[in-house]
Amino acid sequence: MSSDRRILYVVYCGVAVAVLKEFNAVVTEPYMDEPFHVPQALAYCRGEWSTWDPKITTPPGLYMLSVLLHRVFMFKCNLNLLRLTNTLTLFALPLVLTRLLGFHQRRRSPPKLTPSIEALVLSSFPIAWFFGFLYYTEVPSLVSVLCTVVAATQNKHWLAGLLGIVSCLFRQNNVIWVLYAYAASQLMRLRFKRGNDKLHDPPALGAGAGDFIRSIMSAPKALPELLPAFAPYAVVLALFGGFVIWNDGIVLGDKSNHVPSFHVPQLYYFIAFATIIGWPAVLCGEGGPLKIATDVISRMFGSKRRILLTAIVSIFMGITIQHFTIHHPFLLSDNRHFTFYIWRRVFMLHAAVPYLFIPGYQACAWAWWIRVASDQSLLQTLVLPVLILPTLLPTPLLEPRYFLVPYILLRAQVVDVQPYGIFVEGLWYMVINVATTYVFLYKERVGVGRFMW
Repeated sequence: MSSDRRILYVVYCGVAVAVLKEFNAVVTEPYMDEPFHVPQALAYCRGEWSTWDPKITTPPGLYMLSVLLHRVFMFKCNLNLLRLTNTLTLFALPLVLTRLLGFHQRRRSPPKLTPSIEALVLSSFPIAWFFGFLYYTEVPSLVSVLCTVVAATQNKHWLAGLLGIVSCLFRQNNVIWVLYAYAASQLMRLRFKRGNDKLHDPPALGAGAGDFIRSIMSAPKALPELLPAFAPYAVVLALFGGFVIWNDGIVLGDKSNHVPSFHVPQLYYFIAFATIIGWPAVLCGEGGPLKIATDVISRMFGSKRRILLTAIVSIFMGITIQHFTIHHPFLLSDNRHFTFYIWRRVFMLHAAVPYLFIPGYQACAWAWWIRVASDQSLLQTLVLPVLILPTLLPTPLLEPRYFLVPYILLRAQVVDVQPYGIFVEGLWYMVINVATTYVFLYKERVGVGRFMW
């Protein structure tokens, strides 16, 4: 079986190389954000370390990784080989995901270089796959975050802290996922530790509001158990705080176009996106689609109390949509992104349209909660949504790339996707990848450009 998985991994890498070759053959000039990233990387390759394009808003981790490959493996610094930087991290993605999935599924990891089939499928997630062939920060950032989480789950906390610093060199908000790595590792440890009666953390599906309050009240008693492992992560937070003070803010470079906002509907877009892309993982658990549909209906309308709660949440969501929807100038003007057409042809079709999605948002949120909570404690299930808030709320632009890390961490917590579901998931990802890649490479429009996520 392990040899079969190795063969599949070789096929995965081979397909990635073939796609990269086609990207380089068709898209011969830097595209979209690459005109900013590529010259910066070339400057670093020449040793011009003081050179910095003020329009770049992310740290230099991507360029430093390219320089490392340039110095160690004698890679040339040109567009084709710079893109290879990302494709190489795409090779590493299934290996890291195998460890993360094994942690949540509480299974021993397979031998090295033998990723699980589920990890290979998840590595072809459309956002990660597409940006694995362009010189963007997305895939290296994702892999560095997952490495941080995996190290933490293996109780290698100082290594996790170091990897957390590395992840912040790709994207500043990865500091949030450093905290997630710590929290996920400690909550799992306490959950299965014998004699742990200090932290109230019941199974999530049966928990209520009272359990949440008891969990918060019991947290101080668990601090002696939690604090010793926190030291490496405290170092990361201290260094990040120093950076924010030195930089006078989180955003590097062009701060005018990246002003933090309070974008509540971004959370709704994320849960809708996660469900549209990840529906096989939602529907194909034990009991199949009928069970999850029945459970969602019960959660929303199963009693008068739940109907009232659904109505109150709907009113709250309607208010947030009315007051916090952001029509970002980039979203309205850049017709080379799919979101441009979704926004104009769906959300702007009529003033009532954004509100019509409210029941769907709630149903999607409940579906993911049920799927994730089925094998986790209350706090384990809550920690990711809580940390998604500071990641997505400040982002004013509807941009699927922002959903990449939250989605992968969310999907990894779904532990009982049936074999047929993994097959359907892989097929669904493949259809999306073929379509988006074909449109990008071969459907360029004169005067507009290439279409992409």
